[in-house]
Amino acid sequence: MKIFTTILLLVCINLSFSQEITEDDGLHFLTGVAISSGTYAFVYSRTQNKSKAFWYSLGLSTFAGLGKEVYDGYIIEGKFDTSELLSTVLGGLTASYTFNIFTGKRKKKKQEEKKLVYQRL
Repeated sequence: MKIFTTILLLVCINLSFSQEITEDDGLHFLTGVAISSGTYAFVYSRTQNKSKAFWYSLGLSTFAGLGKEVYDGYIIEGKFDTSELLSTVLGGLTASYTFNIFTGKRKKKKQEEKKLVYQRL
């Protein structure tokens, strides 16, 4: 069974080479990460609200990607590339979600430690 699964996996990997990710899509992903990270840090430092920071950072990276593609597609007579838009949005989602997971952990630990100290007194 292990041999059959391995052969099936190798066949699937060989067939997936047709799905290429261009260098430009990678740059759009990194741009989405950068915009979303900066926005999340700024909004969270001002509001201390994880939900607002998540949605604002995701929204701003989406808006930036959409604006760039509209500019390329309709203003400079280029092509509206949905894969570039999707790359920017996924970069923003990745950064926003990652920050959302790891933000506020220290604050909770400090509150729990204070409770333990007060319970001992």
